[in-house]
Amino acid sequence: MIAQILFVIIAAVATYFFVKNLKTIRRNILLGKDVDLSDNKAERWKTMLKVAFGQTKMAVRPVPFVLHLIVYVGFVLINIEVLEILIDGVFGSHRVLSFLGAVYNFAIGFFEILAFAVLVACVVFLTRRYVVKLARFQSPELQGKPNKDAAYILFVEIILMAALLIMNASDQLLQSRGADHYILAGSFPISSWLFAPIFNNFSDGTLVLIERAAWWFHIIGIFAFMNYLPFSKHFHIIMAFPNTFYSNLKAKGELNNMASVTQEVKLMLDPSAVTPEGYEPPTSFGVKDVQDLTWKNLMDAYTCTECGRCTSSCPQNITGKLLSPRKIVMDVRDRLEEVGKNIDANSGSFVDDGKNLHSYVTEEELWACNTCNACVEACPININPMEMIVEMRRYKVMEQSSAPGSLNNMFNNLENNQAPWQFSPMDRANWTKED
Repeated sequence: MIAQILFVIIAAVATYFFVKNLKTIRRNILLGKDVDLSDNKAERWKTMLKVAFGQTKMAVRPVPFVLHLIVYVGFVLINIEVLEILIDGVFGSHRVLSFLGAVYNFAIGFFEILAFAVLVACVVFLTRRYVVKLARFQSPELQGKPNKDAAYILFVEIILMAALLIMNASDQLLQSRGADHYILAGSFPISSWLFAPIFNNFSDGTLVLIERAAWWFHIIGIFAFMNYLPFSKHFHIIMAFPNTFYSNLKAKGELNNMASVTQEVKLMLDPSAVTPEGYEPPTSFGVKDVQDLTWKNLMDAYTCTECGRCTSSCPQNITGKLLSPRKIVMDVRDRLEEVGKNIDANSGSFVDDGKNLHSYVTEEELWACNTCNACVEACPININPMEMIVEMRRYKVMEQSSAPGSLNNMFNNLENNQAPWQFSPMDRANWTKED
């Protein structure tokens, strides 16, 4: 009974903090400007099923696709066994779902194979990142905390899968010896081969200690992992689904029009135009800080997996420019976290800290982008770094009159000649005349 009470307390505390962290992230996301993405629900469900569930955009790189699919399927299906552990923890039972008979035996055997496959996949991921040192994992923005975060998660997954197999191996031996509380149930194709021979000569008391220790370690590890997720890039395990549901369904080459600017131009050019009821002239343009981005942009930031496919596909990055779309998204997330902590520290109100999003992103990065959408196309969960870049550029141009000299020349020509070229409108057709 003491074990059951302790389990319920641990589960309740872990759930409380997880929900609290989710509420904080939701608050932070809703700091962004409102945008209506409730249209075309059928297409949105289709996109989520295809991209998030089906992992279709991962398939362009077969090796990581297969490895990621193993970990993804393992995460989803092994949680069925975790459900049984939760029930056993609350009621003090053991393998409560064993009444399913042959179905249960097949499921436990399949989960073991899957757990071992996840363990191997994580080892391969670690090897690719830290031994082979793939180029997209060596970028400056990954140094420090992001690099450690990836290692922590992979090591935790390896340890949790090993704990599950150790638990099953000791459980199987206790079953075979007819130990009290350990009913005959389950199939153990991996643990019986991997760990059972090591434990075979242990006493019943030692096996019970190993089985209980592995059981507690596994479930407490899952609770700890659950609460680490909101602070990790692996939060995409949850966020990928709503993020793909709210994907931009417009053509990728279509830039968002600034409705406030359009309305102002209409009012200036058309003397008969009627000002819409409740209309207020714009007070700012573009994105200065994270609050000027949309909530979808901020959701993108929390969903980023830091996989680097966007950066490795960016032609500007490939040719040595400073731009890294991954870094832009990570910068948005870092600044958003900073703003959120500022709000928490000041009783729910943001106090100007003298910084903004442009404190993180340099002009050289912003103006390197050629808006080709390669990063948007490459992202496996439909994040749009280019939209963030364009909106930050708009702030630079429209609020600070700050743009490269070549662009300022073009703007002047557009203003004076109604075209990008330095020719009078009267002279445009001169090229058609014979010498």
